[in-house]
This record gives sequence, structure tokens and C-alpha cells, in this order.
Amino acid sequence: MHIAFLNPQGNFDPKDSYWTEHPDFGGQLVYVKEVAIAMAARGHQVDIVTRQIIDPEWPEFADQVDAYPGVEGVRILRIPCGPKGFLPKEQLWPHLGTEWVPAMIKFYETEGQIPDVFTAHYADGGLSGALIASALDRPFVFTGHSLGAQKMDKLNASRENLAELEERFHFSRRILAERVSMEWAGRIITSTYQERLEQYGHRAYRGAIDPQDDTRFAVIPPGVNRRIFNPDLTEVDKDIAERITAALKRDIDPERRNFPIVIASSRLDAKKNHLGLVRAFAESSELQKAANLAITIRGLKDPLRQYDELSSEEKAIMDQIVALIDAHALWGKTLAFSLNNQAELAAAYRQLARQRSVFALTALYEPFGLAPLEAMSCGLPAVVTKNGGPSESMVEGDREFGILVDPADPDDIARGLLRTVGSPEQWKTLQDVGIERVTSKYTWERTAEGYLRVLEDLREAAPRMGESKIPSWFTNPTPENEIPLETLANLYF
Repeated sequence: MHIAFLNPQGNFDPKDSYWTEHPDFGGQLVYVKEVAIAMAARGHQVDIVTRQIIDPEWPEFADQVDAYPGVEGVRILRIPCGPKGFLPKEQLWPHLGTEWVPAMIKFYETEGQIPDVFTAHYADGGLSGALIASALDRPFVFTGHSLGAQKMDKLNASRENLAELEERFHFSRRILAERVSMEWAGRIITSTYQERLEQYGHRAYRGAIDPQDDTRFAVIPPGVNRRIFNPDLTEVDKDIAERITAALKRDIDPERRNFPIVIASSRLDAKKNHLGLVRAFAESSELQKAANLAITIRGLKDPLRQYDELSSEEKAIMDQIVALIDAHALWGKTLAFSLNNQAELAAAYRQLARQRSVFALTALYEPFGLAPLEAMSCGLPAVVTKNGGPSESMVEGDREFGILVDPADPDDIARGLLRTVGSPEQWKTLQDVGIERVTSKYTWERTAEGYLRVLEDLREAAPRMGESKIPSWFTNPTPENEIPLETLANLYF
């Protein structure tokens, strides 16, 4: 098959530039790249279609056709639209239907090779997929990753602040684009069944999709990059082992330095609930007798004592963590060190596994939970929040691959951690089944296989066409066609 991934936002280049430095980049680009490469490895021709940028500050995105070194079968196509320079994703909407999609169709028609199927990502990609489907009778699948209504929920949207949020985020365009994507897509891809029910069951999408309709959805989880997250030592491991040893000598009492370590490696965010983990450690004398607690923070040499350069939110969390350490006399039992990229993270997991350590993610809610699977893939058992995606990845039937805990209950968190660090036999069992779980179900190869099954089915079937008309603003963004704020209010509230 000839498959095209639609990704107007973000941007792709051979060096994966800016992936950790810009809010429009990040996780979905990793997702698309890895699935595309895995598809190409199975003999398919794959295009990642994004936006061309001609700007000296963004030189990586100037060439119209690009590729990843050593990867056959994957092209990066950059289609111009709008001004030449970089545009934040919120400013792309007027250019998609008027410039980006027509220019893409022209490119493929000139080449004489229109893709068989498309896979569209985020709302702007989904809208583009619907416009292509209406013009070319080609099917597409829609992967929303995260939906606008959930972001509105997190921002506490109300009728009083709706105009302010609209001016900044253009939610009216995003919500309507998502509804169009859902109505026109041949299939909607979600990472978990829970995501399908909760995100697509939001009141803002009523009438566009029925989350109970099994014919419209496919649950295909994302994967772990096993090239990085695996049990095999690399040249990075020695440096990370030395960094952890130095942190142990600096932060941990001598008699405790060989203890297992409970490691929290997620970003400092209130939703990740670092405080709940520290509180569980502080309130369990049994856990303190069995393990030390470690927190990783990117870029800091001595994170427990020198964190003034963090953002205000991160600094506030660290202030509370240090206050708990003071209040419960946890100095000498708690350490912190820096991990700056995925290779270092994987090396740390391998090194900590040698001390029968455990990965902890006690987030209040975790939509999917790739991080614990990455740790498990390196041989480090995981204790994870029961709220969200991990409830599906860590348990299947009567089999347990990681330990689920209630993030609101410090006693339950401590009990879960003690099941690993307090029992060498249980630790080894969880290590073995954790690796098995990842390799059998949660790799990018498995993700690609899931997509390919769906895309093959769609290619053989008549293309699905949306039952409702695509709002005219997306193809003719004039003031007369502007989407009224009241339309958004009526959908959301």
C-alpha cells in the first residue's frame, strides 16, 4: 500500500529537531515516525506529510522532500501553505482547506501516485483527511491523540471565560474540525478502550460519533521503542551508573546505598502526583526499611538543593517535596539526579534493575501510560496508577504485569511498592512478565500491524463519506463564514 500520514502541525526532519523543546512537537511526532518506519519495514510506501517552512530560524524544514538516514520506504513531504515562516498550530486553521490540502493533492496528481489510504493525526490532520476524502474518494483513519473538549475541561472553560479561551486557542475551529474528522473517518484509532469511551463520549461530540459503535473504532495501543528501551547495556550505561553512584554518595546514608530504589522519572507536574508518592514513602516505615526514593529532574546537578531555575509550577512542587523530606526526616533516604534524554533514561532503568528497584508512576490520571512500559521493557517492574490506561496495559484477565495502586491512597501506594522491593521472588516474576508484556503487545511493530489491518480493510471497502457538510469556513475562511462563539458554547455546555 501507499500510505500517507497527515500532520500539518509539528514538523519532521532527519534529526528530530525541537521534539522536546516546543509545545507543537513532542509525543505525537514520535508516534507517527515510529509507526511509519514500522510500516515501511513491512514493504509499504509511506509518506509523512507536514508543512514546509522557509525561515532561517527553522532551516531543518525547508526542503520539500526529505528522508530518514538508513530508512527505506519513508518520505517526509513538506507542503507549503500560509506564510513561509513557522506558525503555531492554533494559526494553521485558515490555511489548511484553502492551501495545504489543495497543494498536497496537486503534488500527488503531478507525481501520478495518489496514496491508497491516509491516516490523520490531531484535529488539523483529521480535517485535512476529510477534505481529501471528499475530493479524492480516498479513505482515512483518524487518531485524535488528545481532543479539544478535554483541554477545555482542564482549562475550566465556562461561559464567562469562553471568549478569552477562544481568542487564544480557537476552540470553535478545533471542536468542529474534530467532529468533522469523526464523522468522515473510516475508522477512529484510540490507544485504550477507556480513551474511546471517555474522550469520544464527551458531550461536545454528541451527534458526531457514538463511542459504543464498535464498527467505528479500533483500539491500537502505541509502542515502546525497543531500540532504546531494552535490557541490553550500551555505552551510555557506564556514565549513568557513575551519575547514580555519585548521587547515592551525596544524598544517601552509607548503610543504605545498596537498597533498592523507588524511582519517579515523570516530569514535575501536579497531575503526576509526586507528592502522593513522597507522602506514601514518608508514612511507611516498612517501605523506608526496604528502599530509597529517587526523583529525576532534567538538567539539574543537585535537584534536591538547587532547583531555583525551574519554572514556577515545578519549583512549587519541589518546595513541597523538600518540605515533606524535612518534616519526615527523609534526608539520607531520598536522592535526586538528572536524566536528560531517552537513552539516559533507559540506561538508568537498566542500572536500577540491578538493585531490584521499581518504577513508580502515581499520577492522578494517566491517559495511556507509555513510561511504565518503557521501564518494564528494560527489566524494571512498575507500580502504576489504576486511573486511566494502565488499568488495561498492566492487567489482562487474571494476569498481572505490573501493580496498580490508588494514587489518592498513600497506604495503597506503599503496599504496591512493598510487593516488589520487599519480595525478591515477586520482583523477579514481575520483571519477567513485564518484559513479556511489552514485547508481545506494546511495540511499534505491533502498533503498525494494528493500523495495517484497519487500512487494508478500508482500502477494500467503499470509502466512508461524512453525512454532514464540512463547515464552509474551513474552505472559505471569510468573516461572513466565521464560526460563531455560540456554536462552540452550544456544543460544549
